[in-house]
Amino acid sequence: YTRALSYRSLKQSSYNRTGGNADRWQIEPGATQEVFQASGPGIISHIWFTIAAPGLHHLKEIVLRMYWDGSSQPSVEAPVGDFFGLNLSEYVIYESEYLACSPGKSLNCYFSMPYRRSARITATNEGKQAVGAFYSNIDYMSVPALPDDSLYFHAQYRQATPCVPTTNDWRVNPDANRLLNPDGQKNYVFVETRGRGHLMGVTLGVLQNQEFWMGEGDDMIFVDDEKMPAIIGTGSEDYFLGSWNFGGRDGARGFAHHQYGAQFISLPERTGGRYLCYRWHGDNPVTFTRYLKHTMEHGHANHRADNWFSVGYWYQSEPAKDFPRLPPVEARTPQLMAVPGPGGARTPGA
Repeated sequence: YTRALSYRSLKQSSYNRTGGNADRWQIEPGATQEVFQASGPGIISHIWFTIAAPGLHHLKEIVLRMYWDGSSQPSVEAPVGDFFGLNLSEYVIYESEYLACSPGKSLNCYFSMPYRRSARITATNEGKQAVGAFYSNIDYMSVPALPDDSLYFHAQYRQATPCVPTTNDWRVNPDANRLLNPDGQKNYVFVETRGRGHLMGVTLGVLQNQEFWMGEGDDMIFVDDEKMPAIIGTGSEDYFLGSWNFGGRDGARGFAHHQYGAQFISLPERTGGRYLCYRWHGDNPVTFTRYLKHTMEHGHANHRADNWFSVGYWYQSEPAKDFPRLPPVEARTPQLMAVPGPGGARTPGA
């Protein structure tokens, strides 16, 4: 920053255009508010939101979408809470390298988001009540040009409510030696995309439908090969750079660091237990030239049937094409579920 900089610093916000102090937008049910629109070339460097809304699950009801260079399909589509790492529809104070939630329920994002010709960001209220106040400050740069190899930012929401288990044994799994999963074909999928780019990481919320440890699932990342993973880890808590069940049933505690964390843990290893986790690959973004699928086992060999809610974050050379259809609000709201399994439906925790 001691050298001359060639960009122009700008901001778009929800300030009151009349000069008053009502520096916010109201978003009626079913309405879409455009929160950013710019012509390029440029780079969004920081996003800050804070929201006042009567809906108990407004973090799931408000959907954030981002469009690059005039694309009709969003490259970012996620409930606003999930996008900021609050995947279980409640506010948790934490800080990471790229996402944070501060006291006062303010949401911050520091992913750089370049665009060549245009950028557009919207917030859609899919809830049944009006959002009384949506405050926004988006910092960006107008630049003379972008490097030819600049990539577009993407973020994709997914969920499984519940994940479909391979067995009805949900303990540490005494049948572990018989349950094998070398190819990861039934793993939970964080993101799947085609093109050239690199993976930056994921956020994950887990609501336990069953007793015992919800993890033990290996991360498996498929790179340019759709049949076999190129990267295989050693367990869920290991991927999120914790260890030993994050401390276990009676000793788990939340933690939040720049590149990894489990910022919220409640009722660990119990029915109704909740976990928020994130892992960034800023030290070594996972590169792909044709294809990427980032997955994780839900329990060893996918033997667990908990509710998973996630967002995958990555960059690629072209704005993404088709995302999976976003589930309706009712389906996105975390709630204990009956558990399907090889033996048929089971009640939560049964």
